[in-house]
Amino acid sequence: MPDLSPIDRAAHDLGWDALRPGQREAVELLVDGRDVLAVMPTGHGKSAIYQLAARIRGGLTIVVSPLIALQRDQVEQLEGLGAADAVLLNSAQRKAESDAAWAAIEAQEASFVFLAPEQLANGAVLERLAALEPALLVVDEAHCVSAWGHDFRPDYLRLGHARQALGAPTTVALTATAAPPVREEIVERLRMAGAAQVVRGFDRPNIELEVHREHDADARREAVVARAEAEEGAGLVYVAARAEAERIAEALRARGVAAEAYHAGLRRDERERVHDAFHSGSARVVAATSAFGMGIDKPDVRFVLHAAPPESLDAYYQELGRAGRDGEPALAALYARGEDFGLHRFRTGGRADRRMLREVAERVRRAKLPVPPERLRERLDVGASRLTAAVNLLEQAGAVATDEDGALVWREGTVAPAVDEAARLADARRRVDRSRVEMMRGYAETTGCRRRFLLGYFGEELAERCGACDTCRSGAAERTDAARDEAGADGRAADGEHGAFAVGAAVEHDSWGGGSVVGVEGDRITVLFDEEGYKMLAIAAIERTGVLRIA
Repeated sequence: MPDLSPIDRAAHDLGWDALRPGQREAVELLVDGRDVLAVMPTGHGKSAIYQLAARIRGGLTIVVSPLIALQRDQVEQLEGLGAADAVLLNSAQRKAESDAAWAAIEAQEASFVFLAPEQLANGAVLERLAALEPALLVVDEAHCVSAWGHDFRPDYLRLGHARQALGAPTTVALTATAAPPVREEIVERLRMAGAAQVVRGFDRPNIELEVHREHDADARREAVVARAEAEEGAGLVYVAARAEAERIAEALRARGVAAEAYHAGLRRDERERVHDAFHSGSARVVAATSAFGMGIDKPDVRFVLHAAPPESLDAYYQELGRAGRDGEPALAALYARGEDFGLHRFRTGGRADRRMLREVAERVRRAKLPVPPERLRERLDVGASRLTAAVNLLEQAGAVATDEDGALVWREGTVAPAVDEAARLADARRRVDRSRVEMMRGYAETTGCRRRFLLGYFGEELAERCGACDTCRSGAAERTDAARDEAGADGRAADGEHGAFAVGAAVEHDSWGGGSVVGVEGDRITVLFDEEGYKMLAIAAIERTGVLRIA
């Protein structure tokens, strides 16, 4: 073997001839002891980053993964690479299985341990792992850390505390989709100050993009079923409700298509059966709610249809990204009605739960000792998500902090101002959430290049029309660009110059405050304001009025 670098040698040993853009950079940083947030498209090989880094660094690697099915897939992947030293720790195991896993870990016979975030909320588990001085901590599906993300999981909020309790090992957070605010919150929540961010292209050019406008629910269902029947190969149909998943699966089966329904209302064994059937090919189509997602590691999904728009482009990109992971042509088609966006706006219309904020604040402030969240939840008789939301807001307001054991302590001040500030933050988040709904609507309604709009949301520019979306194929995108140029876009979109308002520029608006430019499309820019969310602004108008300035 020629003289290879340690990374190339490790890649060769694992059967990889070459690394993809971003993989080597992330591995080098981890080997040097730097924390890393890696944001890369689905199918880009994010798991290879920690597998290579762990092989070079040695020691124990802890992998936090949200789904048992996904944990099993990752263990099987390692076994397929000849690394049989991976074990699982999860709630589905029998005691004998857990005991065997711990024996392997503590005898240093296991290099990888895969577990769910709630395992690290267990003080005994955390203490036992900390004693082993883990070398590497991996947070998979890291967007679950962020309340801005589309798949927020309260258990992920404790990972920053767990990381500190483990001795702050070198950490890599992995996700396939994270708009700028999500990235910032991941780094903050995991206490990864100074982490390097390795963000690689969001573009998946092999996936064709389409949007179909429907006015009737029955007509939409018929269009989706007919499309799923007509498309070749394996496919996913995402729906908004459990009953709709059942209806579409039944309609497909009536047409002779091997189809299954999947949603959170199914028993665990039934969900696992559907999951396995899709992977094996015995089920060609799965009609599912968003519950069917992160465990999907099937490279030859040829189409992803959405029978209703998700609440944000973050969620949409994550779900459509399950198509074409093998690099072959694939389809992502959205079927939308105007009513869908009104429903999403209604769901984001709730005000802050001031009563819950006040009760949490008062109990924590009065307590003489730190308050474990479990005890507070019992005393208040509330669910974990509701309590976590209140604690999260009070933490952001600077009133409440969490100690090294995960218990809540009062920082400073009195209750009333803390509740007011927490409620103000909640209202700002609500405005941002509503703006994300409007960005989803904007994607569905744009007559410009659809891929350019989608990438702009994630802060990535596409200089030319993609030619592989419905608006490009129909000529609508070209006509839209021509009309904007004629209206006075002054040619800047064509030569890539946008004056001072380039992607990443920090700006200040007279009414909406501070923000940053996340996208440029023709004569318009998209700005993410700190407390108002996403706004699309015409460059000519802001230059004429001067309401927006470079900060």
